[in-house]
Amino acid sequence: MFAQLVDGIFWNLALVVFAAGVLWHILSLFLVRNKRDLAEPRGSGITGAIGTSLRRFLPRAEMRSRTRLHVIAGYLFHLGLFALLLFAAPHVLFIEAQTGLHWAAMPYWGFILAAQAAFLGLLLLWIYRVMHPVTRLISDADDHAAAILTFVVMLTGCMALIEGFEGLRVLHRFTVELLLVYFPFSRLMHAFMFIPSRAFTGAWFGRRGVQA
Repeated sequence: MFAQLVDGIFWNLALVVFAAGVLWHILSLFLVRNKRDLAEPRGSGITGAIGTSLRRFLPRAEMRSRTRLHVIAGYLFHLGLFALLLFAAPHVLFIEAQTGLHWAAMPYWGFILAAQAAFLGLLLLWIYRVMHPVTRLISDADDHAAAILTFVVMLTGCMALIEGFEGLRVLHRFTVELLLVYFPFSRLMHAFMFIPSRAFTGAWFGRRGVQA
């Protein structure tokens, strides 16, 4: 009974909440009415938007020594998670069953490396958050809930590889559904908003001839 709910109505509801929430956040960027900028342009807003979006993938030179852990752990987690999400064999089969799209899955050793990178990156980022006095002070329940829920989804995903036990697959899918519902209402939305945010900042400064 529970498995049928997870594979049916729970999944459909989670997709609707996720899609509606993400779409609303993105549309809100274009619905906000800003005051007309009357300042004389001293540079290109488009060039500034593109430049800032690309430059922010690496820290400024003067900040590299202070942010080395964040950058390395962040790339380990995000690239590892991206690889698992799109190229893990069970996910490739699931996407094909749902959409008809198909591409090559990563080999098993690639899955192991991607999973280890994602877990290591996430744990390093969360440990730093709770151990460093500044990040601990500015963190709230949403930061910890997002990290813990993401960790649980990844953990149950690895457990679900034991294909002989159907309950683990159902548990993993249920935690994914919880994450989908939580996603639009949390800081996890940065997955969709970080490029528009960078582009807006870069365009604003670029129009004034300043490199952001």
